[in-house]
Amino acid sequence: MRTDEFYASKGVGQIHVCRWMPDEPPVAVLQIVHGIAEYVERYDEFANYMNRQGFIVVAEDHMGHGKSINGGGIQGYFHGGWFTAVDDSYELLRRTKAEFPELPYVLLGHSMGSFMTRTLLCKYPDCGISAAVICGTGWQPEPVLDTGVAICSVVCNRIGEQAASDRLQNLVFSNYNKRVEHPQTAFDWICRDRKVVSDYVADPLCGFTATGGLLREMLGGIRFIQQPKNLAAMNKQLPVFFIAGGDDPVGSYGNGVRKAAAAFQKAGMQDVNCTIYPLGRHEILNEINRQEVYADVSGWCKSKIFK
Repeated sequence: MRTDEFYASKGVGQIHVCRWMPDEPPVAVLQIVHGIAEYVERYDEFANYMNRQGFIVVAEDHMGHGKSINGGGIQGYFHGGWFTAVDDSYELLRRTKAEFPELPYVLLGHSMGSFMTRTLLCKYPDCGISAAVICGTGWQPEPVLDTGVAICSVVCNRIGEQAASDRLQNLVFSNYNKRVEHPQTAFDWICRDRKVVSDYVADPLCGFTATGGLLREMLGGIRFIQQPKNLAAMNKQLPVFFIAGGDDPVGSYGNGVRKAAAAFQKAGMQDVNCTIYPLGRHEILNEINRQEVYADVSGWCKSKIFK
């Protein structure tokens, strides 16, 4: 059963939360941290699957996304910046852990949410989670990030950081369809399921043009999580599972995901696993083989939290 609630953002407005409760007594909690230009209800199928495995599932719409566009919020904008948005996710974690202190807790971040989750792991290494799943993530060369942040800053100074920028959107996302044969939409890169793509294109809460401020903050956040001193701050005993599609441009078609996993290992993380799904695109939780991915995520989580 899914219910909705709200709590005050660390930035502006109210944060919308969905909670999916299993029919049987729960065995663990899974928190989902969603990606850019989408919202938590898109994870309903996956959440219901995890419910059947005994997991309570919780997720919040980030500032400027989904039903969290309220109280002065602007679509595609993080009031207060990257770390404020991460703190909204941490607040849900803190609240949910206080309510279910006896249950193991797993954090799963997808796409931009993977970068937010990685930030949370660096910033709050003692947050008390039992495992983390990093989905659809990536790794960028430092000069690329530095240049991207600089360009975003110039555009923000010119048009304002709360203004949507087609120029910056194209800079970040325009090449994502380049390996898709005969694409029918600008978003074919997200997955091979035609209905998922069609629904995404038709949904006004998906695929919107982000503000220059959000893109600048996201690139700055990626730069933060790639710095060795921040990687070194993570809880070395935390089990981490990287999952991604082999045809996902965000993860440089698997190469960026492997680099991120290797960086975790180099930082001293003792339990790092990585699975790349051949032919899978960006949203592997919505892919045509999603039942395989669901089973892998559930099986891995159970293997780590019920040792």
